[in-house]
Amino acid sequence: LGLDNAGKTTLLKRLASEEVSTITPTQGFNIKSVHSHGLKLNVWDIGGQRSIRPYWKKYLGSTDLLIYVIDSADQKRFDETGQELAELTEDESLTGVPLLVFANKQDLVTAAPAAEIAEGLSLHTYRDREWQIQACSALSGEGVQVEMGACGLCRAGRGPKGLHSHPSSLQDGMNWISSQIINRKK
Repeated sequence: LGLDNAGKTTLLKRLASEEVSTITPTQGFNIKSVHSHGLKLNVWDIGGQRSIRPYWKKYLGSTDLLIYVIDSADQKRFDETGQELAELTEDESLTGVPLLVFANKQDLVTAAPAAEIAEGLSLHTYRDREWQIQACSALSGEGVQVEMGACGLCRAGRGPKGLHSHPSSLQDGMNWISSQIINRKK
């Protein structure tokens, strides 16, 4: 999930090893199967236009992991995307569901670093779920460096553990997704 123009469809196509040269805004939803670590992940890509957002909650019923995509370069919409994410994570059907935030469009010079976005979203206050924020460029498929010289993957567990930097790529995000789903199924 994420606001319109955040790069959700591009990211999903990249993760599914599909061509990303021509993407149109999602009206409704797309479903793709992505294979990672022996798991077949059925990923729902739901449009982010304001008129579609009220329907998001109808798709949350059997969610194993929530992926939220943010346009890191569209800082005018950070408050809006933060409000939408907060509303989603308050939904009872998502209690305890791990959250992966992709801080997308890191290839753009105006992109905010993942650590700054995590702070702005107050991810450190999420006590009821595992979460991770990952800097990426869905267009190039690469993870991107953050300001302090560390890589763009920031992880935090439940509680006030803070942010820790690790090597970053879209594959790292998929690895984290797989581990979270496997752990939830145990």
